[in-house]
Amino acid sequence: MTDSDPFDEIIEAETDRDPDLAVIEAGSRTLRTQGTGAPQADVPGRPEDPQLDAALREVEAELATRWGETKLEPSVSRIAALMDVLGDPQRSYPSIHITGTNGKTSTARMIEALLGAFELRTGRYTSPHVQSITERISLDGAPISAERFIETYDDIKPYIEMVDAQQEFRLSFFEVLTGMAYAAFADAPVDVAVVEVGMGGTWDATNVIDADVAVVTPIDLDHTDRLGGTTGEIAAEKAGIVKQDATVILAQQPVDAAQVLLKKAVEVDATVAREGLEFGVVSRNVAVGGQLIDLRGLGGEYEEIYLPLHGPYQAHNAAVALAAVEAFFGVGAQRPDPLAIDTVRKAFASVTSPGRLEVVRRSPTVVLDAAHNPAGARATAEAVAEAFDFSRLIGVVGASGDKNVRGLLEAFEPMFAEVVVTQNSSHRAMDADELAAIAVEVFGDERVQVEPRLPDALEAAITLAEEDGEFAGGGVLVTGSVITVGEARLLLGRG
Repeated sequence: MTDSDPFDEIIEAETDRDPDLAVIEAGSRTLRTQGTGAPQADVPGRPEDPQLDAALREVEAELATRWGETKLEPSVSRIAALMDVLGDPQRSYPSIHITGTNGKTSTARMIEALLGAFELRTGRYTSPHVQSITERISLDGAPISAERFIETYDDIKPYIEMVDAQQEFRLSFFEVLTGMAYAAFADAPVDVAVVEVGMGGTWDATNVIDADVAVVTPIDLDHTDRLGGTTGEIAAEKAGIVKQDATVILAQQPVDAAQVLLKKAVEVDATVAREGLEFGVVSRNVAVGGQLIDLRGLGGEYEEIYLPLHGPYQAHNAAVALAAVEAFFGVGAQRPDPLAIDTVRKAFASVTSPGRLEVVRRSPTVVLDAAHNPAGARATAEAVAEAFDFSRLIGVVGASGDKNVRGLLEAFEPMFAEVVVTQNSSHRAMDADELAAIAVEVFGDERVQVEPRLPDALEAAITLAEEDGEFAGGGVLVTGSVITVGEARLLLGRG
């Protein structure tokens, strides 16, 4: 590349760390070439058929008797045993495996849309869900039906019970859902599975696949009690999804995380493509309902791509998703040509990401975003400032008790005129009064209102946003937890 290459300028502008890490890279290979979107259904609601709804609730109740997603015994022994008795369904299709701290679900949905646009049948497994448990398992870009969810559970239930009887601990909620996803994908059958880890990587239940492409979205501090207190330690857990001879797509990372990930790539002879070097965002401009982006992929330039999602971070997610799909198709390795640009454009234009800067009401505008840690909150704050011209923004925050709530509130403090603290229905929810005590320390007493019930919190925030008049530009941002966002989505008539 020449000195005037615009991609070099983007790298200088957006990369504030040394991703080269020459000692490690000397032993690794890198990817660089020379030279109709899948329909995405909205979040499903409850089944309208009372009998079907009752049957789904019965399955949900049975799953609820198992360890929840926050209670873990770090091993893959139970899920491996389940896969064994099911005949290893996860090995009947190739996979793209996604880990990281933030951006995993949006990136997964973009990858899914791209693969579907190239006429591949996809299976997608993501977590947590916004409103319906069936969202977690998707086929051809849409959540599986309640009927199929129930059938899949009933089909593997005898094998689940068999494994339960043999193990020290029963299969967890997440392990059972993972088994269901892998079985459903094999039964479909899918051409490729797009799989998001639940937590970490090495011992995550999803990590019984040998993915051809491993994707690592930006790593930050989250789940520090389980994954480690530094981004490097967290990266060591997440690096567990990188398998022998795989291709690794790395979003921009903190230096210590990049060192760990590149070292793991060297150990397993994996091919590495790094955002800011082999691929990245060349330019982006705010557009109505989203943004117009130019991307540098492994196979060359992809220009004038409309992405109907807000925020710089979504453009970076798009770059990562494109590189992952290029790698899956062998672009940059077996084939020098880029993917068909018209197909890429159509795929990205079809992408949705419910609960991620999603506008669900106007007058005043109500936006939902599932940011639940400080890094996610900072990205959301930046995106809101860029995409919306609010004169007065009211926050509605309901968070989980095991999160860095103070850091999350501090990220939003400069942009919220006032904040209404509340709590969702989850047993993990932080008590509204406890959350309020932290919020008062961050915002001051006069800017904090407490409404323990989410419906009351939404009403209070909308009233506050309307105080300056209908056309004054007030808005509401509901955030803090995927569960809070999902429940608000239902209350506001979506789903």
